[in-house]
Amino acid sequence: MKFLGLFLIGILSLSSILGEQEGCYVGAKGSLHFPTNFSFGVATSAYQIEGGWNADGKGVSIWDEFTHNKPHQITDGSNGDLADDSYHRFDDDLKLLKDLKVGHYRFSISWSRIFPNGDVSFKNQAGVDYYNDVIDKLLANGITPLVTIHHSNTPLEIQKRGGFTSSMIIDYFVDFATELFEMFGDRVKNWITFNEPWTICNLGYGIAVIPPLFNDSGLGDYVCIHNVLMAHGATYRVYKEKFFQKQGGKVGIALDTNYFNSTNSSDTVTFERAMQFNIGYLAHPIFSKDGGYPPVMVNDIARNSLEEGRFRSRLPTFDREWRDIIKGSADFLGLNYYRSNPLRKASGPVGTSPSFERDLNVESVLDLYTCNPEGLEGVLHWLRKEYNNPPMIITENGWRDDYGKIEDDDRIDFLKSHLQAVLNAVNDGCNVYGYTHWSLIDNFEWVFGFTNKFGLYAVNRTSPTLERYPKKSAHFYKMVISSRVSPNGIIV
Repeated sequence: MKFLGLFLIGILSLSSILGEQEGCYVGAKGSLHFPTNFSFGVATSAYQIEGGWNADGKGVSIWDEFTHNKPHQITDGSNGDLADDSYHRFDDDLKLLKDLKVGHYRFSISWSRIFPNGDVSFKNQAGVDYYNDVIDKLLANGITPLVTIHHSNTPLEIQKRGGFTSSMIIDYFVDFATELFEMFGDRVKNWITFNEPWTICNLGYGIAVIPPLFNDSGLGDYVCIHNVLMAHGATYRVYKEKFFQKQGGKVGIALDTNYFNSTNSSDTVTFERAMQFNIGYLAHPIFSKDGGYPPVMVNDIARNSLEEGRFRSRLPTFDREWRDIIKGSADFLGLNYYRSNPLRKASGPVGTSPSFERDLNVESVLDLYTCNPEGLEGVLHWLRKEYNNPPMIITENGWRDDYGKIEDDDRIDFLKSHLQAVLNAVNDGCNVYGYTHWSLIDNFEWVFGFTNKFGLYAVNRTSPTLERYPKKSAHFYKMVISSRVSPNGIIV
């Protein structure tokens, strides 16, 4: 999901961030070789590639309903009904994975494909069979499955009951995850509970950009994230108590990340504020030694709420039991990173009241860096310092173009520089053990439909068989994986 780069904190103009790349390079530091245990992979998500939206008993998701009922809100009026038809063509995708020689493949499971009604009272065996086939074929070819449990695509029936603004979602999600551990955990050893919770909650429950289209910033989005964190923490504890001893797997979470480049280098207060409101919002409750939300958020949102005439803070609080359940509830931290963003201290109140934007109260400069590998390196160093260097894996990183061109030199420049930034961070001691490129193939990019291309492989959407074709970047990435050397030295 690329929303963080395109709708960052609700204050960026879209026209300011869709420019062409102006060059992208970062120099090498330290060793020119990736560690032997460093894993390279690629990523996709169910709604974006599978298609088969109502095939073999699958239930309806919020994205099915949204794209069917509001096609005018998708850039090209498209939907994911067919997408790349990976539900019927996974073998085609497997050929690409084998050709790249990736160590891991990140994909998500469609909740409503296995449980059409959202709850576990009815299981759709065809959906179970599909994911068993995917997992078994990956393992047969030496590819490690990295499975995301929730990647934006909530079942519609669950949404009708309140979705992530209802505390019922905690039990629904834990039950769903528990079933996945039961069915697939003998083979899947790497689980991600949620992909980009900040984006799901801010854009879906705060500023009404994606389904369920709630416009309730500063309230609904805070409740959403609160419930996500409790669902994540409870799921982690269930895995550790009931499955870990037999299965020996790992459970983590994938967060939206962004690095903030202050226009005043000495203004560390504004920088830290932005980092805490962005990454710290979800990372602090899980990875900090104290748990709970970042103090700057707790204090400032409480003050703003009182000034608005409320009796309590709009930011929910965890009782001691939930605080302890969530604290330490991850074996690794997944990072989705696409760009950095210049900012400056607010000259006055920002945004409407109440809103996340007003609570953050930071001004973003519209001149965005379209390619900033130093930002990725900066994020990794910040996390290393802030949370005692947790195990980290880049779960998404990629370059968008509008044309899907085969000679995609811009993507190679982006990939080369960001891989080098990761290697630099590893050489500096950051505990990063893998990199995952977004994405394997051009796919349905949410509200941008098929107009945004992120794939290493193009898809011929005019053909009934949807052939996949390697771009120049696929050859480059394959060379990096094979050689395991600094990408700055590789020429395609």
